[in-house]
Amino acid sequence: MKLKKAELKDFLDSKVELYNNPKFIESDPIQIPHQFSKKEDIEIAGFLTATIAWGNRKSIINNANKMMELLDHSPFEFITQHQDSDLERLQGFVHRTFNSDDFMQFIKSLQHIYKTHNGLEAVFSMHAKTASLQQSIHEFKTIFFEVPHLERTKKHVSDPLKNSAAKRINMYLRWMVRNDKNGVDFGIWKSLSPSQLSCPLDVHSGNVARKLGLLKRKQNDGKALVELDKALRRLDPNDPVKYDFALFGLGVFEGF
Repeated sequence: MKLKKAELKDFLDSKVELYNNPKFIESDPIQIPHQFSKKEDIEIAGFLTATIAWGNRKSIINNANKMMELLDHSPFEFITQHQDSDLERLQGFVHRTFNSDDFMQFIKSLQHIYKTHNGLEAVFSMHAKTASLQQSIHEFKTIFFEVPHLERTKKHVSDPLKNSAAKRINMYLRWMVRNDKNGVDFGIWKSLSPSQLSCPLDVHSGNVARKLGLLKRKQNDGKALVELDKALRRLDPNDPVKYDFALFGLGVFEGF
């Protein structure tokens, strides 16, 4: 399907309008952070949910809800004030290859980030000097694992500088940074700009992007992400990642 740039933009803009509204939340993992109103609760709930956002969407949502229950529905308070003995209740948690050991590690790493680095937003914005946040994500991973950690847990935080598309972290950053008043994304991180975001690239968005001529590379990796970023920034330099709604909606809801 080869459309001229103006036609393609109109087509995708209409799909953004169709999917970027509160109805989208009902079937999407973003519903988990929407249960909270405090900034720190939203960003922690969002981060933990995005971390396990692969596979069946129903089981992602169920397991993310389970995570919130285990954290007493007060993720920020649990993370900053827990004792080691409180972590025993996480035993037995599992989502695909993310298990209770990984979950405990995430709690410790997040505590470190809030106690010594001023929180998640501060860590991501510290290195966000460029047009893209991929370097920021790499630096975030380094800081996240500054504390003693299990080697196995490192695979659950992607590194774009190792050619990962970092789909889940890019999705998380979209949730935190985009603010278009449509009620889906939160826009609570003011120190970063929507123009710096990258599209969460997965099987669905990748396939649709290729069909529309936005992406040529076959693998959904870091190099493909750079290519897709360029194409989406040509359509809207200020808010390129709004097109995630269009690509995802076309792929998942319309079988495009």
